[in-house]
Amino acid sequence: MRVKKAIAYLVAAAAGVSLIAAPVAAAPSSVRVAPAPLVPLPQELDSSFYRPAQSRVAAASPGEILGARRINAANFGVAPLNVDAWQLSFRSTDTSGRAIPAVTTILKPRGTTKGPRKVISMQIAEDSTAGYCSTSYAIQHLNASPLLGQVVAPAELLVGQGFLAQGYALVLPDHEGPNHAYAAGPLGARITLDSLRAAKQFAPSTITDASPIGLYGYSGGAIVTGHTAELKQSYAPELNIVGAAEGGVPADLGSLLRTAQNGATSGLVLGAVFGLAREYKYFDSFLDRRLNPLGKGLRDLKGPLCVQYQAATFPFLNNTGLIDWPGGALNAPSVKRLLSDTRMGRARPDMPMYIWNSQLDEIVPVGQVNTLVKKYCAAPGPSITYTRDHLSEHIIGEVAGAPMAFLWLKDRLDGKPATPGCTTRDELSMATDAKWWPTFSRTIGTDLAALFGAAIGRGK
Repeated sequence: MRVKKAIAYLVAAAAGVSLIAAPVAAAPSSVRVAPAPLVPLPQELDSSFYRPAQSRVAAASPGEILGARRINAANFGVAPLNVDAWQLSFRSTDTSGRAIPAVTTILKPRGTTKGPRKVISMQIAEDSTAGYCSTSYAIQHLNASPLLGQVVAPAELLVGQGFLAQGYALVLPDHEGPNHAYAAGPLGARITLDSLRAAKQFAPSTITDASPIGLYGYSGGAIVTGHTAELKQSYAPELNIVGAAEGGVPADLGSLLRTAQNGATSGLVLGAVFGLAREYKYFDSFLDRRLNPLGKGLRDLKGPLCVQYQAATFPFLNNTGLIDWPGGALNAPSVKRLLSDTRMGRARPDMPMYIWNSQLDEIVPVGQVNTLVKKYCAAPGPSITYTRDHLSEHIIGEVAGAPMAFLWLKDRLDGKPATPGCTTRDELSMATDAKWWPTFSRTIGTDLAALFGAAIGRGK
């Protein structure tokens, strides 16, 4: 608790923020909407919005809005985006069935659209274990998170602006939940689905039951996107999700853990181990009993860190060696249960899927994605398109893959049917496709125009 307070006041000092609550004003819908704050507050300093009274949360239904406010979105906290932007606080459910509060951000081009508003739910890779690292804070004007270690979320927002330029609404859930459970995909799936339920209830978003929805996520965002695609049919069958695109897919966290052993990415993956304990109580109790002194010290040190510092601190660690268990930590029943609970492939999604992964990915091994695709394709269901890029590593993999995923999602939102069956392609580089450069350059053009205040996606 002392660490959280220290982080909170550090953030407040960096932003020069006042802790006075904003007044509430009426909106053109049944939901009352507060005006945008001059300077945003991270979760650590904004409990009234992020953590409403548990009695209110428990009394609400999944996806029911508990609070709403305008925000000012910006590139890297500096250049305001010329779009309408709001945040919603709403009720969701954790993996134990308990009611929890959650938050999502909605960005919408200004102006009207022909037909139902098309929607992209973009699960940004937070990969962090603190509230000030969350998407909802990191994309706001005058936020301090890039200075404190969260640059992935604002960087991925550049991809999101490509979707906005098409006139799509962009929904950005804080999928790690109130306890910042990094890598807890099944939790993030519930939050993502409930965030879309909340967005439909919020009239200013112009998102309705008729709105077609696409899912997008890469790396840490793909953890959530994959589980969301699998869970949708049983958890939120009423949502009109027409396709999901995911890349750098951590389908089997055990495979990532083994790959990171004694490697440069061990610190990033160790953060996920500690993040998972925040959602799975049996695993939290196991770590309390079995972490050695070094492991306990690292757990405390890494708790308040955003993604850059999660990745940079303590590389080349023997992560499984931090857990005392005869025969190795991976043989412990609690570890086996956790890896089973978080593994993708329990159900074939009821929507078309576009999946890509780099053959040379140093964080997310391609073999476990191959296994996932084979499992999906062993059962009947909607289209699966899988591409392996043979030149990219992990970071380049998103740059190489995002334009083609964008075009695939655009076709689904436009009502074009996906190629039937399962298709696997091997590409030297996805960036060599003739359609890649025009799509990439248009997105870069949108990003550059946004820096100078151009409206994004108006009247599409």
